[in-house]
Order: sequence, then C-alpha cells, then structure tokens
Amino acid sequence: MLLGYTCSSEEFEASDLVRFAELAEDAGFEFVTLSDHFHPWTTSQGHSPFAWATAGAMAARTRSVRLGTGVSCPLQRVHPAIVAQAAATVSELADGRFFLGVGTGEALNEHITGERWPPVDVRREMLVEAVAVIRALWAGDTVDHHGRYYTVENARLFSASRHPIEIVWAAAGEATAREAAEHADGLWITSPSADTVDAYRDAGGTGAVYGQLTICWGPADDAVRTAHTVWPNAAIAGQLSQDLPTWSHFEQAATMVTADDVAARIVCGQDVGAVAAAARAYADAGVTHLHLHQVGPDQRSFFDAWRHELGDAIEGALGTTAATTAGSARGGQGGTT
Repeated sequence: MLLGYTCSSEEFEASDLVRFAELAEDAGFEFVTLSDHFHPWTTSQGHSPFAWATAGAMAARTRSVRLGTGVSCPLQRVHPAIVAQAAATVSELADGRFFLGVGTGEALNEHITGERWPPVDVRREMLVEAVAVIRALWAGDTVDHHGRYYTVENARLFSASRHPIEIVWAAAGEATAREAAEHADGLWITSPSADTVDAYRDAGGTGAVYGQLTICWGPADDAVRTAHTVWPNAAIAGQLSQDLPTWSHFEQAATMVTADDVAARIVCGQDVGAVAAAARAYADAGVTHLHLHQVGPDQRSFFDAWRHELGDAIEGALGTTAATTAGSARGGQGGTT
C-alpha cells in the first residue's frame, strides 16, 4: 500500500496547502490529494481557494510526489472541457505526476452557477459523458461533441499533456464502483468498504483503489473538540451531504451532530495503534493507496508524529513497507512549520 497526505482546501489558504504538499513530500508520503471546493462545509473551516491554481503551484514546488484532485466535479461549476485543459496544464507542470479524481459532486459547490441541481442518477450519467469529453480532448484532436448534457465545438488542447493522466472515480457504493471499472483508471472511496472494492474488481477494474482516512491527531479531549468543531460534516452522510445547498444548511444539520458522533467516524487522539488499526481496515478492504486527512489547524503535530512513530506504526500494521523512500525521508527530516 502507498501512503499519501490530504490537503484540505476547506481548512487552509492556498499558500498553506502548497507548503503542506512540500512537507508531505519531505516526510516521505508517496502522493498528495487536494480537495476541490467552491465553499467549505461550514464557516468554522473557513477557506476555499481555487483548487486548480493551488494544484499548479504544488506541481511547480514539488519534485517527485504524485498529486491529484480529490475529487473534482466536471459537471456544472466547471465545464469538462475546462477541466481537461486544467488537468493537462497541471500534468505538464508536474512532469506527469498528476492524476484527476472525479465525482458527481455536491450542491454546496456546484449549484452556484444557477443551474438546477440534478438528481444523483442524472449526475452519474453526466459524469460518464464529461469524462468522455475530457479523454477526447486529451487525445489532442479537434473535438466536436453534441451530447445529451454537453456541447463542445471546435475545441483542441494545443498544450495537451505529454503524459497519460489517470482518472480516479469516486464511488459511494457498488453501482458507482462498477461505473468506475468501465470509465476510469482507478477507484476512490472514503470508507473501508470491501463490497465496493469487490464490485469494482468484479466489473473488471484493475487500477489503484484510493481510500481516505480522516484523523485528528492531538491530546484526546482536544482532538475530539477540534474534530467536532471543524469537521462535523463527517457525521452528515448519505444524500443529505450531496443535496444541502449552503454552508448554513450544513451548520443547521450539524447542530444535531454530537462530539461522540464525530469521534465514531474520525480517529481522534494520539493512540498510534488506533490509527494503525484504521489503516489496516482499509488494506483489508482492498485499498492500495491510503491518504490521511488531519483535521484542524495543527498540521505540525501530525507531521512530527508521522516522522517519529505514526508512519512506522501504520507500515507495521500493514505488514509491509509502503516505500523505502518514505522511511528514509522520515528519518532524515527535522521539525515542520
């Protein structure tokens, strides 16, 4: 299993996120993911820089770590032709180290252009067509597309990527996992669901499976309070999280979320064994690429813990070394900023 780090656009400004990507590379992480939001889930998170500008800066400031959006929605807010161009540009800046995560999105971010927010079955159809448009443009030819949801006329990427770009498809269940197998190069999940991974594999999916593990590293009581304050949306699941249109609505829903609800979904505290066990659950489900999201402003403590104990503990729990470079990088770096 390869281990990665999540840059949370909802929680930090672009300059911080670029710095975190550099620190993650220095700490030995194999890849970095960047969330793509127009709004944060709640005002307590407080940020939402433009992911594509941030990704370009990350690409220019890092050397070897792979970078990817986690995930972008090429349906309404950003037309798939623009996503194709943006991804090709970042890939060139990163010398081929970029992958594109895609999903059907949330009303929170996508309804801002004034278009009606479609039901999930329509959004799934839109994503299939959007990815077809993106791939056609990446091929470098002039594209004329008149589909059910998108029109592209006389479009050509003159700065198409010189490197293949992996598309990773976010799936919330078995049906979308099967779509990932058909239309994408990899699968993205946010919980250790063996059924979802099995559906992807059974449908012919052979690519990487990305899983996101959310934690809040710090003294236990403080960590629970931070997670509950900053990331209550962890306990707002299902269709509700896709259809609420504003951060104010999420804050209203969060009034019904307790600290215990959040702690049941986010590993809080400084128990190395608990984090390692959570990582093991993803490995057991079939995840091949695990990225960790540290909730809250204290990223320093997370990076320090990663170097001194957490990284080795996770690798030990997985029964393998994620990458020899990761261990050597952790051993050779000092503190973070």
